Formats: sequence, structure tokens, C-alpha cells
Amino acid sequence: MAETDGLDGVPPPAGAVAPATAERRAPWTGTLVALVTGAGASLVAAAGFRPLTRRWPEAIGASLLAAFATELPRPTATLTVGVAATAVRRGAARTVPGRFGLGLAAAAVVALLTLDRRARATGQVLAEALAGALGTRVAVADPPAWLSPRAVTAPRRFRAAGARDVAYGPHGRENLLDVWRHPDLPEDAGAPVLVEIHGGAWSSGRKEDEANPLMSHLVERGWVCVTVNYRLGPGSRWPAMIDDVRAALRWVHANIGAHGGDPGFVAVSGGSAGAHLAALAALTGGAGTRVDAAVTLYGIYDLTQDDGSGTLDLLLAETMMPGTLTDDAGEWIGASPAHCVHRDAPPFFVLHGTGDAIVVPEQSRAFVRALRAVSAQPVAYAELPHAQHGFDVLPTPRTLLVVRAVEAFLEAALGRRPVRPGRVA
Repeated sequence: MAETDGLDGVPPPAGAVAPATAERRAPWTGTLVALVTGAGASLVAAAGFRPLTRRWPEAIGASLLAAFATELPRPTATLTVGVAATAVRRGAARTVPGRFGLGLAAAAVVALLTLDRRARATGQVLAEALAGALGTRVAVADPPAWLSPRAVTAPRRFRAAGARDVAYGPHGRENLLDVWRHPDLPEDAGAPVLVEIHGGAWSSGRKEDEANPLMSHLVERGWVCVTVNYRLGPGSRWPAMIDDVRAALRWVHANIGAHGGDPGFVAVSGGSAGAHLAALAALTGGAGTRVDAAVTLYGIYDLTQDDGSGTLDLLLAETMMPGTLTDDAGEWIGASPAHCVHRDAPPFFVLHGTGDAIVVPEQSRAFVRALRAVSAQPVAYAELPHAQHGFDVLPTPRTLLVVRAVEAFLEAALGRRPVRPGRVA
């Protein structure tokens, strides 16, 4: 006699799962989702509080993983809650392992929101850093909403209003720069200038990739910004990189007036390898390459010291330096900004994240100590709680706080507030 499903004696369709069997199986689908979600979110949150590794190149993965917790905590928490809710609907709460996974997810969300609060408190850290260096209280206003439409569209609009792929040297694509300017900036505005130098371990990266939130903000407020390519290793070796940065500065001093800029005030900025190059250019500027202020983020300032990976000397020998540290220590010392500090150094604003998985904050601390020991100009230093290497790529709340602090520092170095395009002085 055929087995029925209890509904008018009609047998179930071929291949159908009996309701009782389906009910027994369903919780384990949700349980698996809960366990994976809880474990993954917990790993991300833990990486946000402490780098999983600083050894190169594994630190790149550790940095990217931690960035979801330190730079995108709210979106990461929201995603975790959404997936956990799906697990509950699939029965995760009806099994012990499922409840364990949901508990892990809940704890991870609490940790992520803690990191979010600390990131949003960065303004206080920045204000104290500027007050200590400048001697006056500088308010760092609350940032606008994260990822506003203007923050997304401004880079394209300001590049279009300026000039793209301008040759400043003889080395093809590696010697091109872009000029960013506001469409309403007069040709004779005499606006202050910021030159941005990209990072990428001296062997990768390009001028379009970094500091877009900073340059967009400054251009909106009456600055002209320039971002440059330079020769990269391992195809090119030191001092090709710094030679190109100096060539770009010479171009800026000679030509930026035609783009509404003022060669009388040229600042430099950069992150990571770009911070190293920006700092060295600022400390060793000469005729036609003078730098009036420098802003450097999560940089390496002493090539002879550990960056946290234990392999910095090997990386540099493979990708950039012409010899090894053992064979040619003098070249490495001369390429280190920490060994080039002097009394006439321009004002510096140095920033580093405490959670940086790629470069330890001690690189910045030691550089700042060396600068402060001899420089007659202000040296501001801010350690940002849990901030990750490359944190400023996206226009997150932390990035926008830093952008406003950098603007305040540069205005103090300039001695005035530029006229915003479209407004009367």
C-alpha cells in the first residue's frame, strides 16, 4: 500500500521531502550560516583591535581585513546583522551551535560599533595635535554624511577643469601629472598649491589612486592640487623616485601660475611610500623645488629601521634601492627623511594609525621626535585610534575629519584662508 502524506490519502510527489524531514534539516542550514557569520565577523573585529600580522607581504591581507572593522565599521556591522537575521529565519536559534554562532556575531557587532565610536572621536585627537603644535585651539568640525554624492563626483569634475596627463619630464607615463582646479577658480587666482605623491611601496600605484577626498575638499575651498606619477621599482632604482618628485616640483614652481596657482606657497602630501618621498622632498628642497609645508601619513621615514615586518631591508633591496643595507648603508641613510632633519625644515603634520598592520607607528614617532629636536617650525603629530594603513582612500567619517584638520594646518602655515571659488574676497 502506497505511503501517503495524510492529505486525503494522496501520496506525496516523487522526490518530495516529507514535512517532518524538512523541519529537521532546516535548522542546520541556518546553523551553518550563523557559525560562518559569527566566526568571520569576530575575526574582522579582532583584526580591527590588533593587527593579525605585520610581516610582509602577509600584512597586506591583514590590513585589508582590518579595514572593514576600522574604516567601515557601520557597514560591516549592518551586513553582519543582516546575515545573522537570515540565519535566525532558517532556524539557527533552535540549535546550540547556531546560538553560539549568533552570539559570536552579536559580540562582533558590539566590537564594530565600539570601533566606530572611536573612529568618530578622531576629531578630538586631531584638535589636540594641532593645538599642541600651533599654540591655538583649532576646532575640527563634524564631518558631513559618509560618501556624499559630491565626494564621489568631485574628483572627476575637478580633474576635468584642470589639466590631465601633463608631461613634466622625459620618462613617458611615469612623468605625467594632473592639475586639479575648481571650474570657477579665476585664471589669475594665485591659489595656494598642494602636490600629492602617491604610495605603493615605491613599486606600484598611480596619480589617480590616492588622496581624492583631501584634494576634492581643498579644491572646493580655493586650492589648486597637483598629483604626480613617478618612476617605480624594480625597473627603476633610487634615486629615480625622488629625482622625479623634484622635477615635478620644478614644473609646479615654473608653470602653476597658468593654472590659477601661486608658486609662492607649495605644500606636499603623501601616504606610505608617498609620505617618505614627500618628507624627503620637503627637507631637501632647493632652488625651484622649495616646499612650504608637508603633510605625511603612515610613512616610512628611516629606511634603516624596522617597519614592523622584519623584512623592510629585503623589500627595499628587491624593489627600490640599488644595493643592500649592509653593502651601502650611506645611500640608505641619505634616502631617509629622519636623517635629513634641520632647523629650517618647513611646518610638518605627521599622521599615523595605531592599528597600522603594514608600518608601525614608531616610524612616525621617531621622525617627529627628530624634527621637534631641531626644527624652528611647528611639527604636529596625531595618532589615530585603530586607523589602518591607507585609511584615507575612502571618504569615511574619519577621513573627512582628517581632511578638515589638514586644511586647518595648511591654512595656519599659509597664514590666511583662501577665497572659495565663486565668492568675493
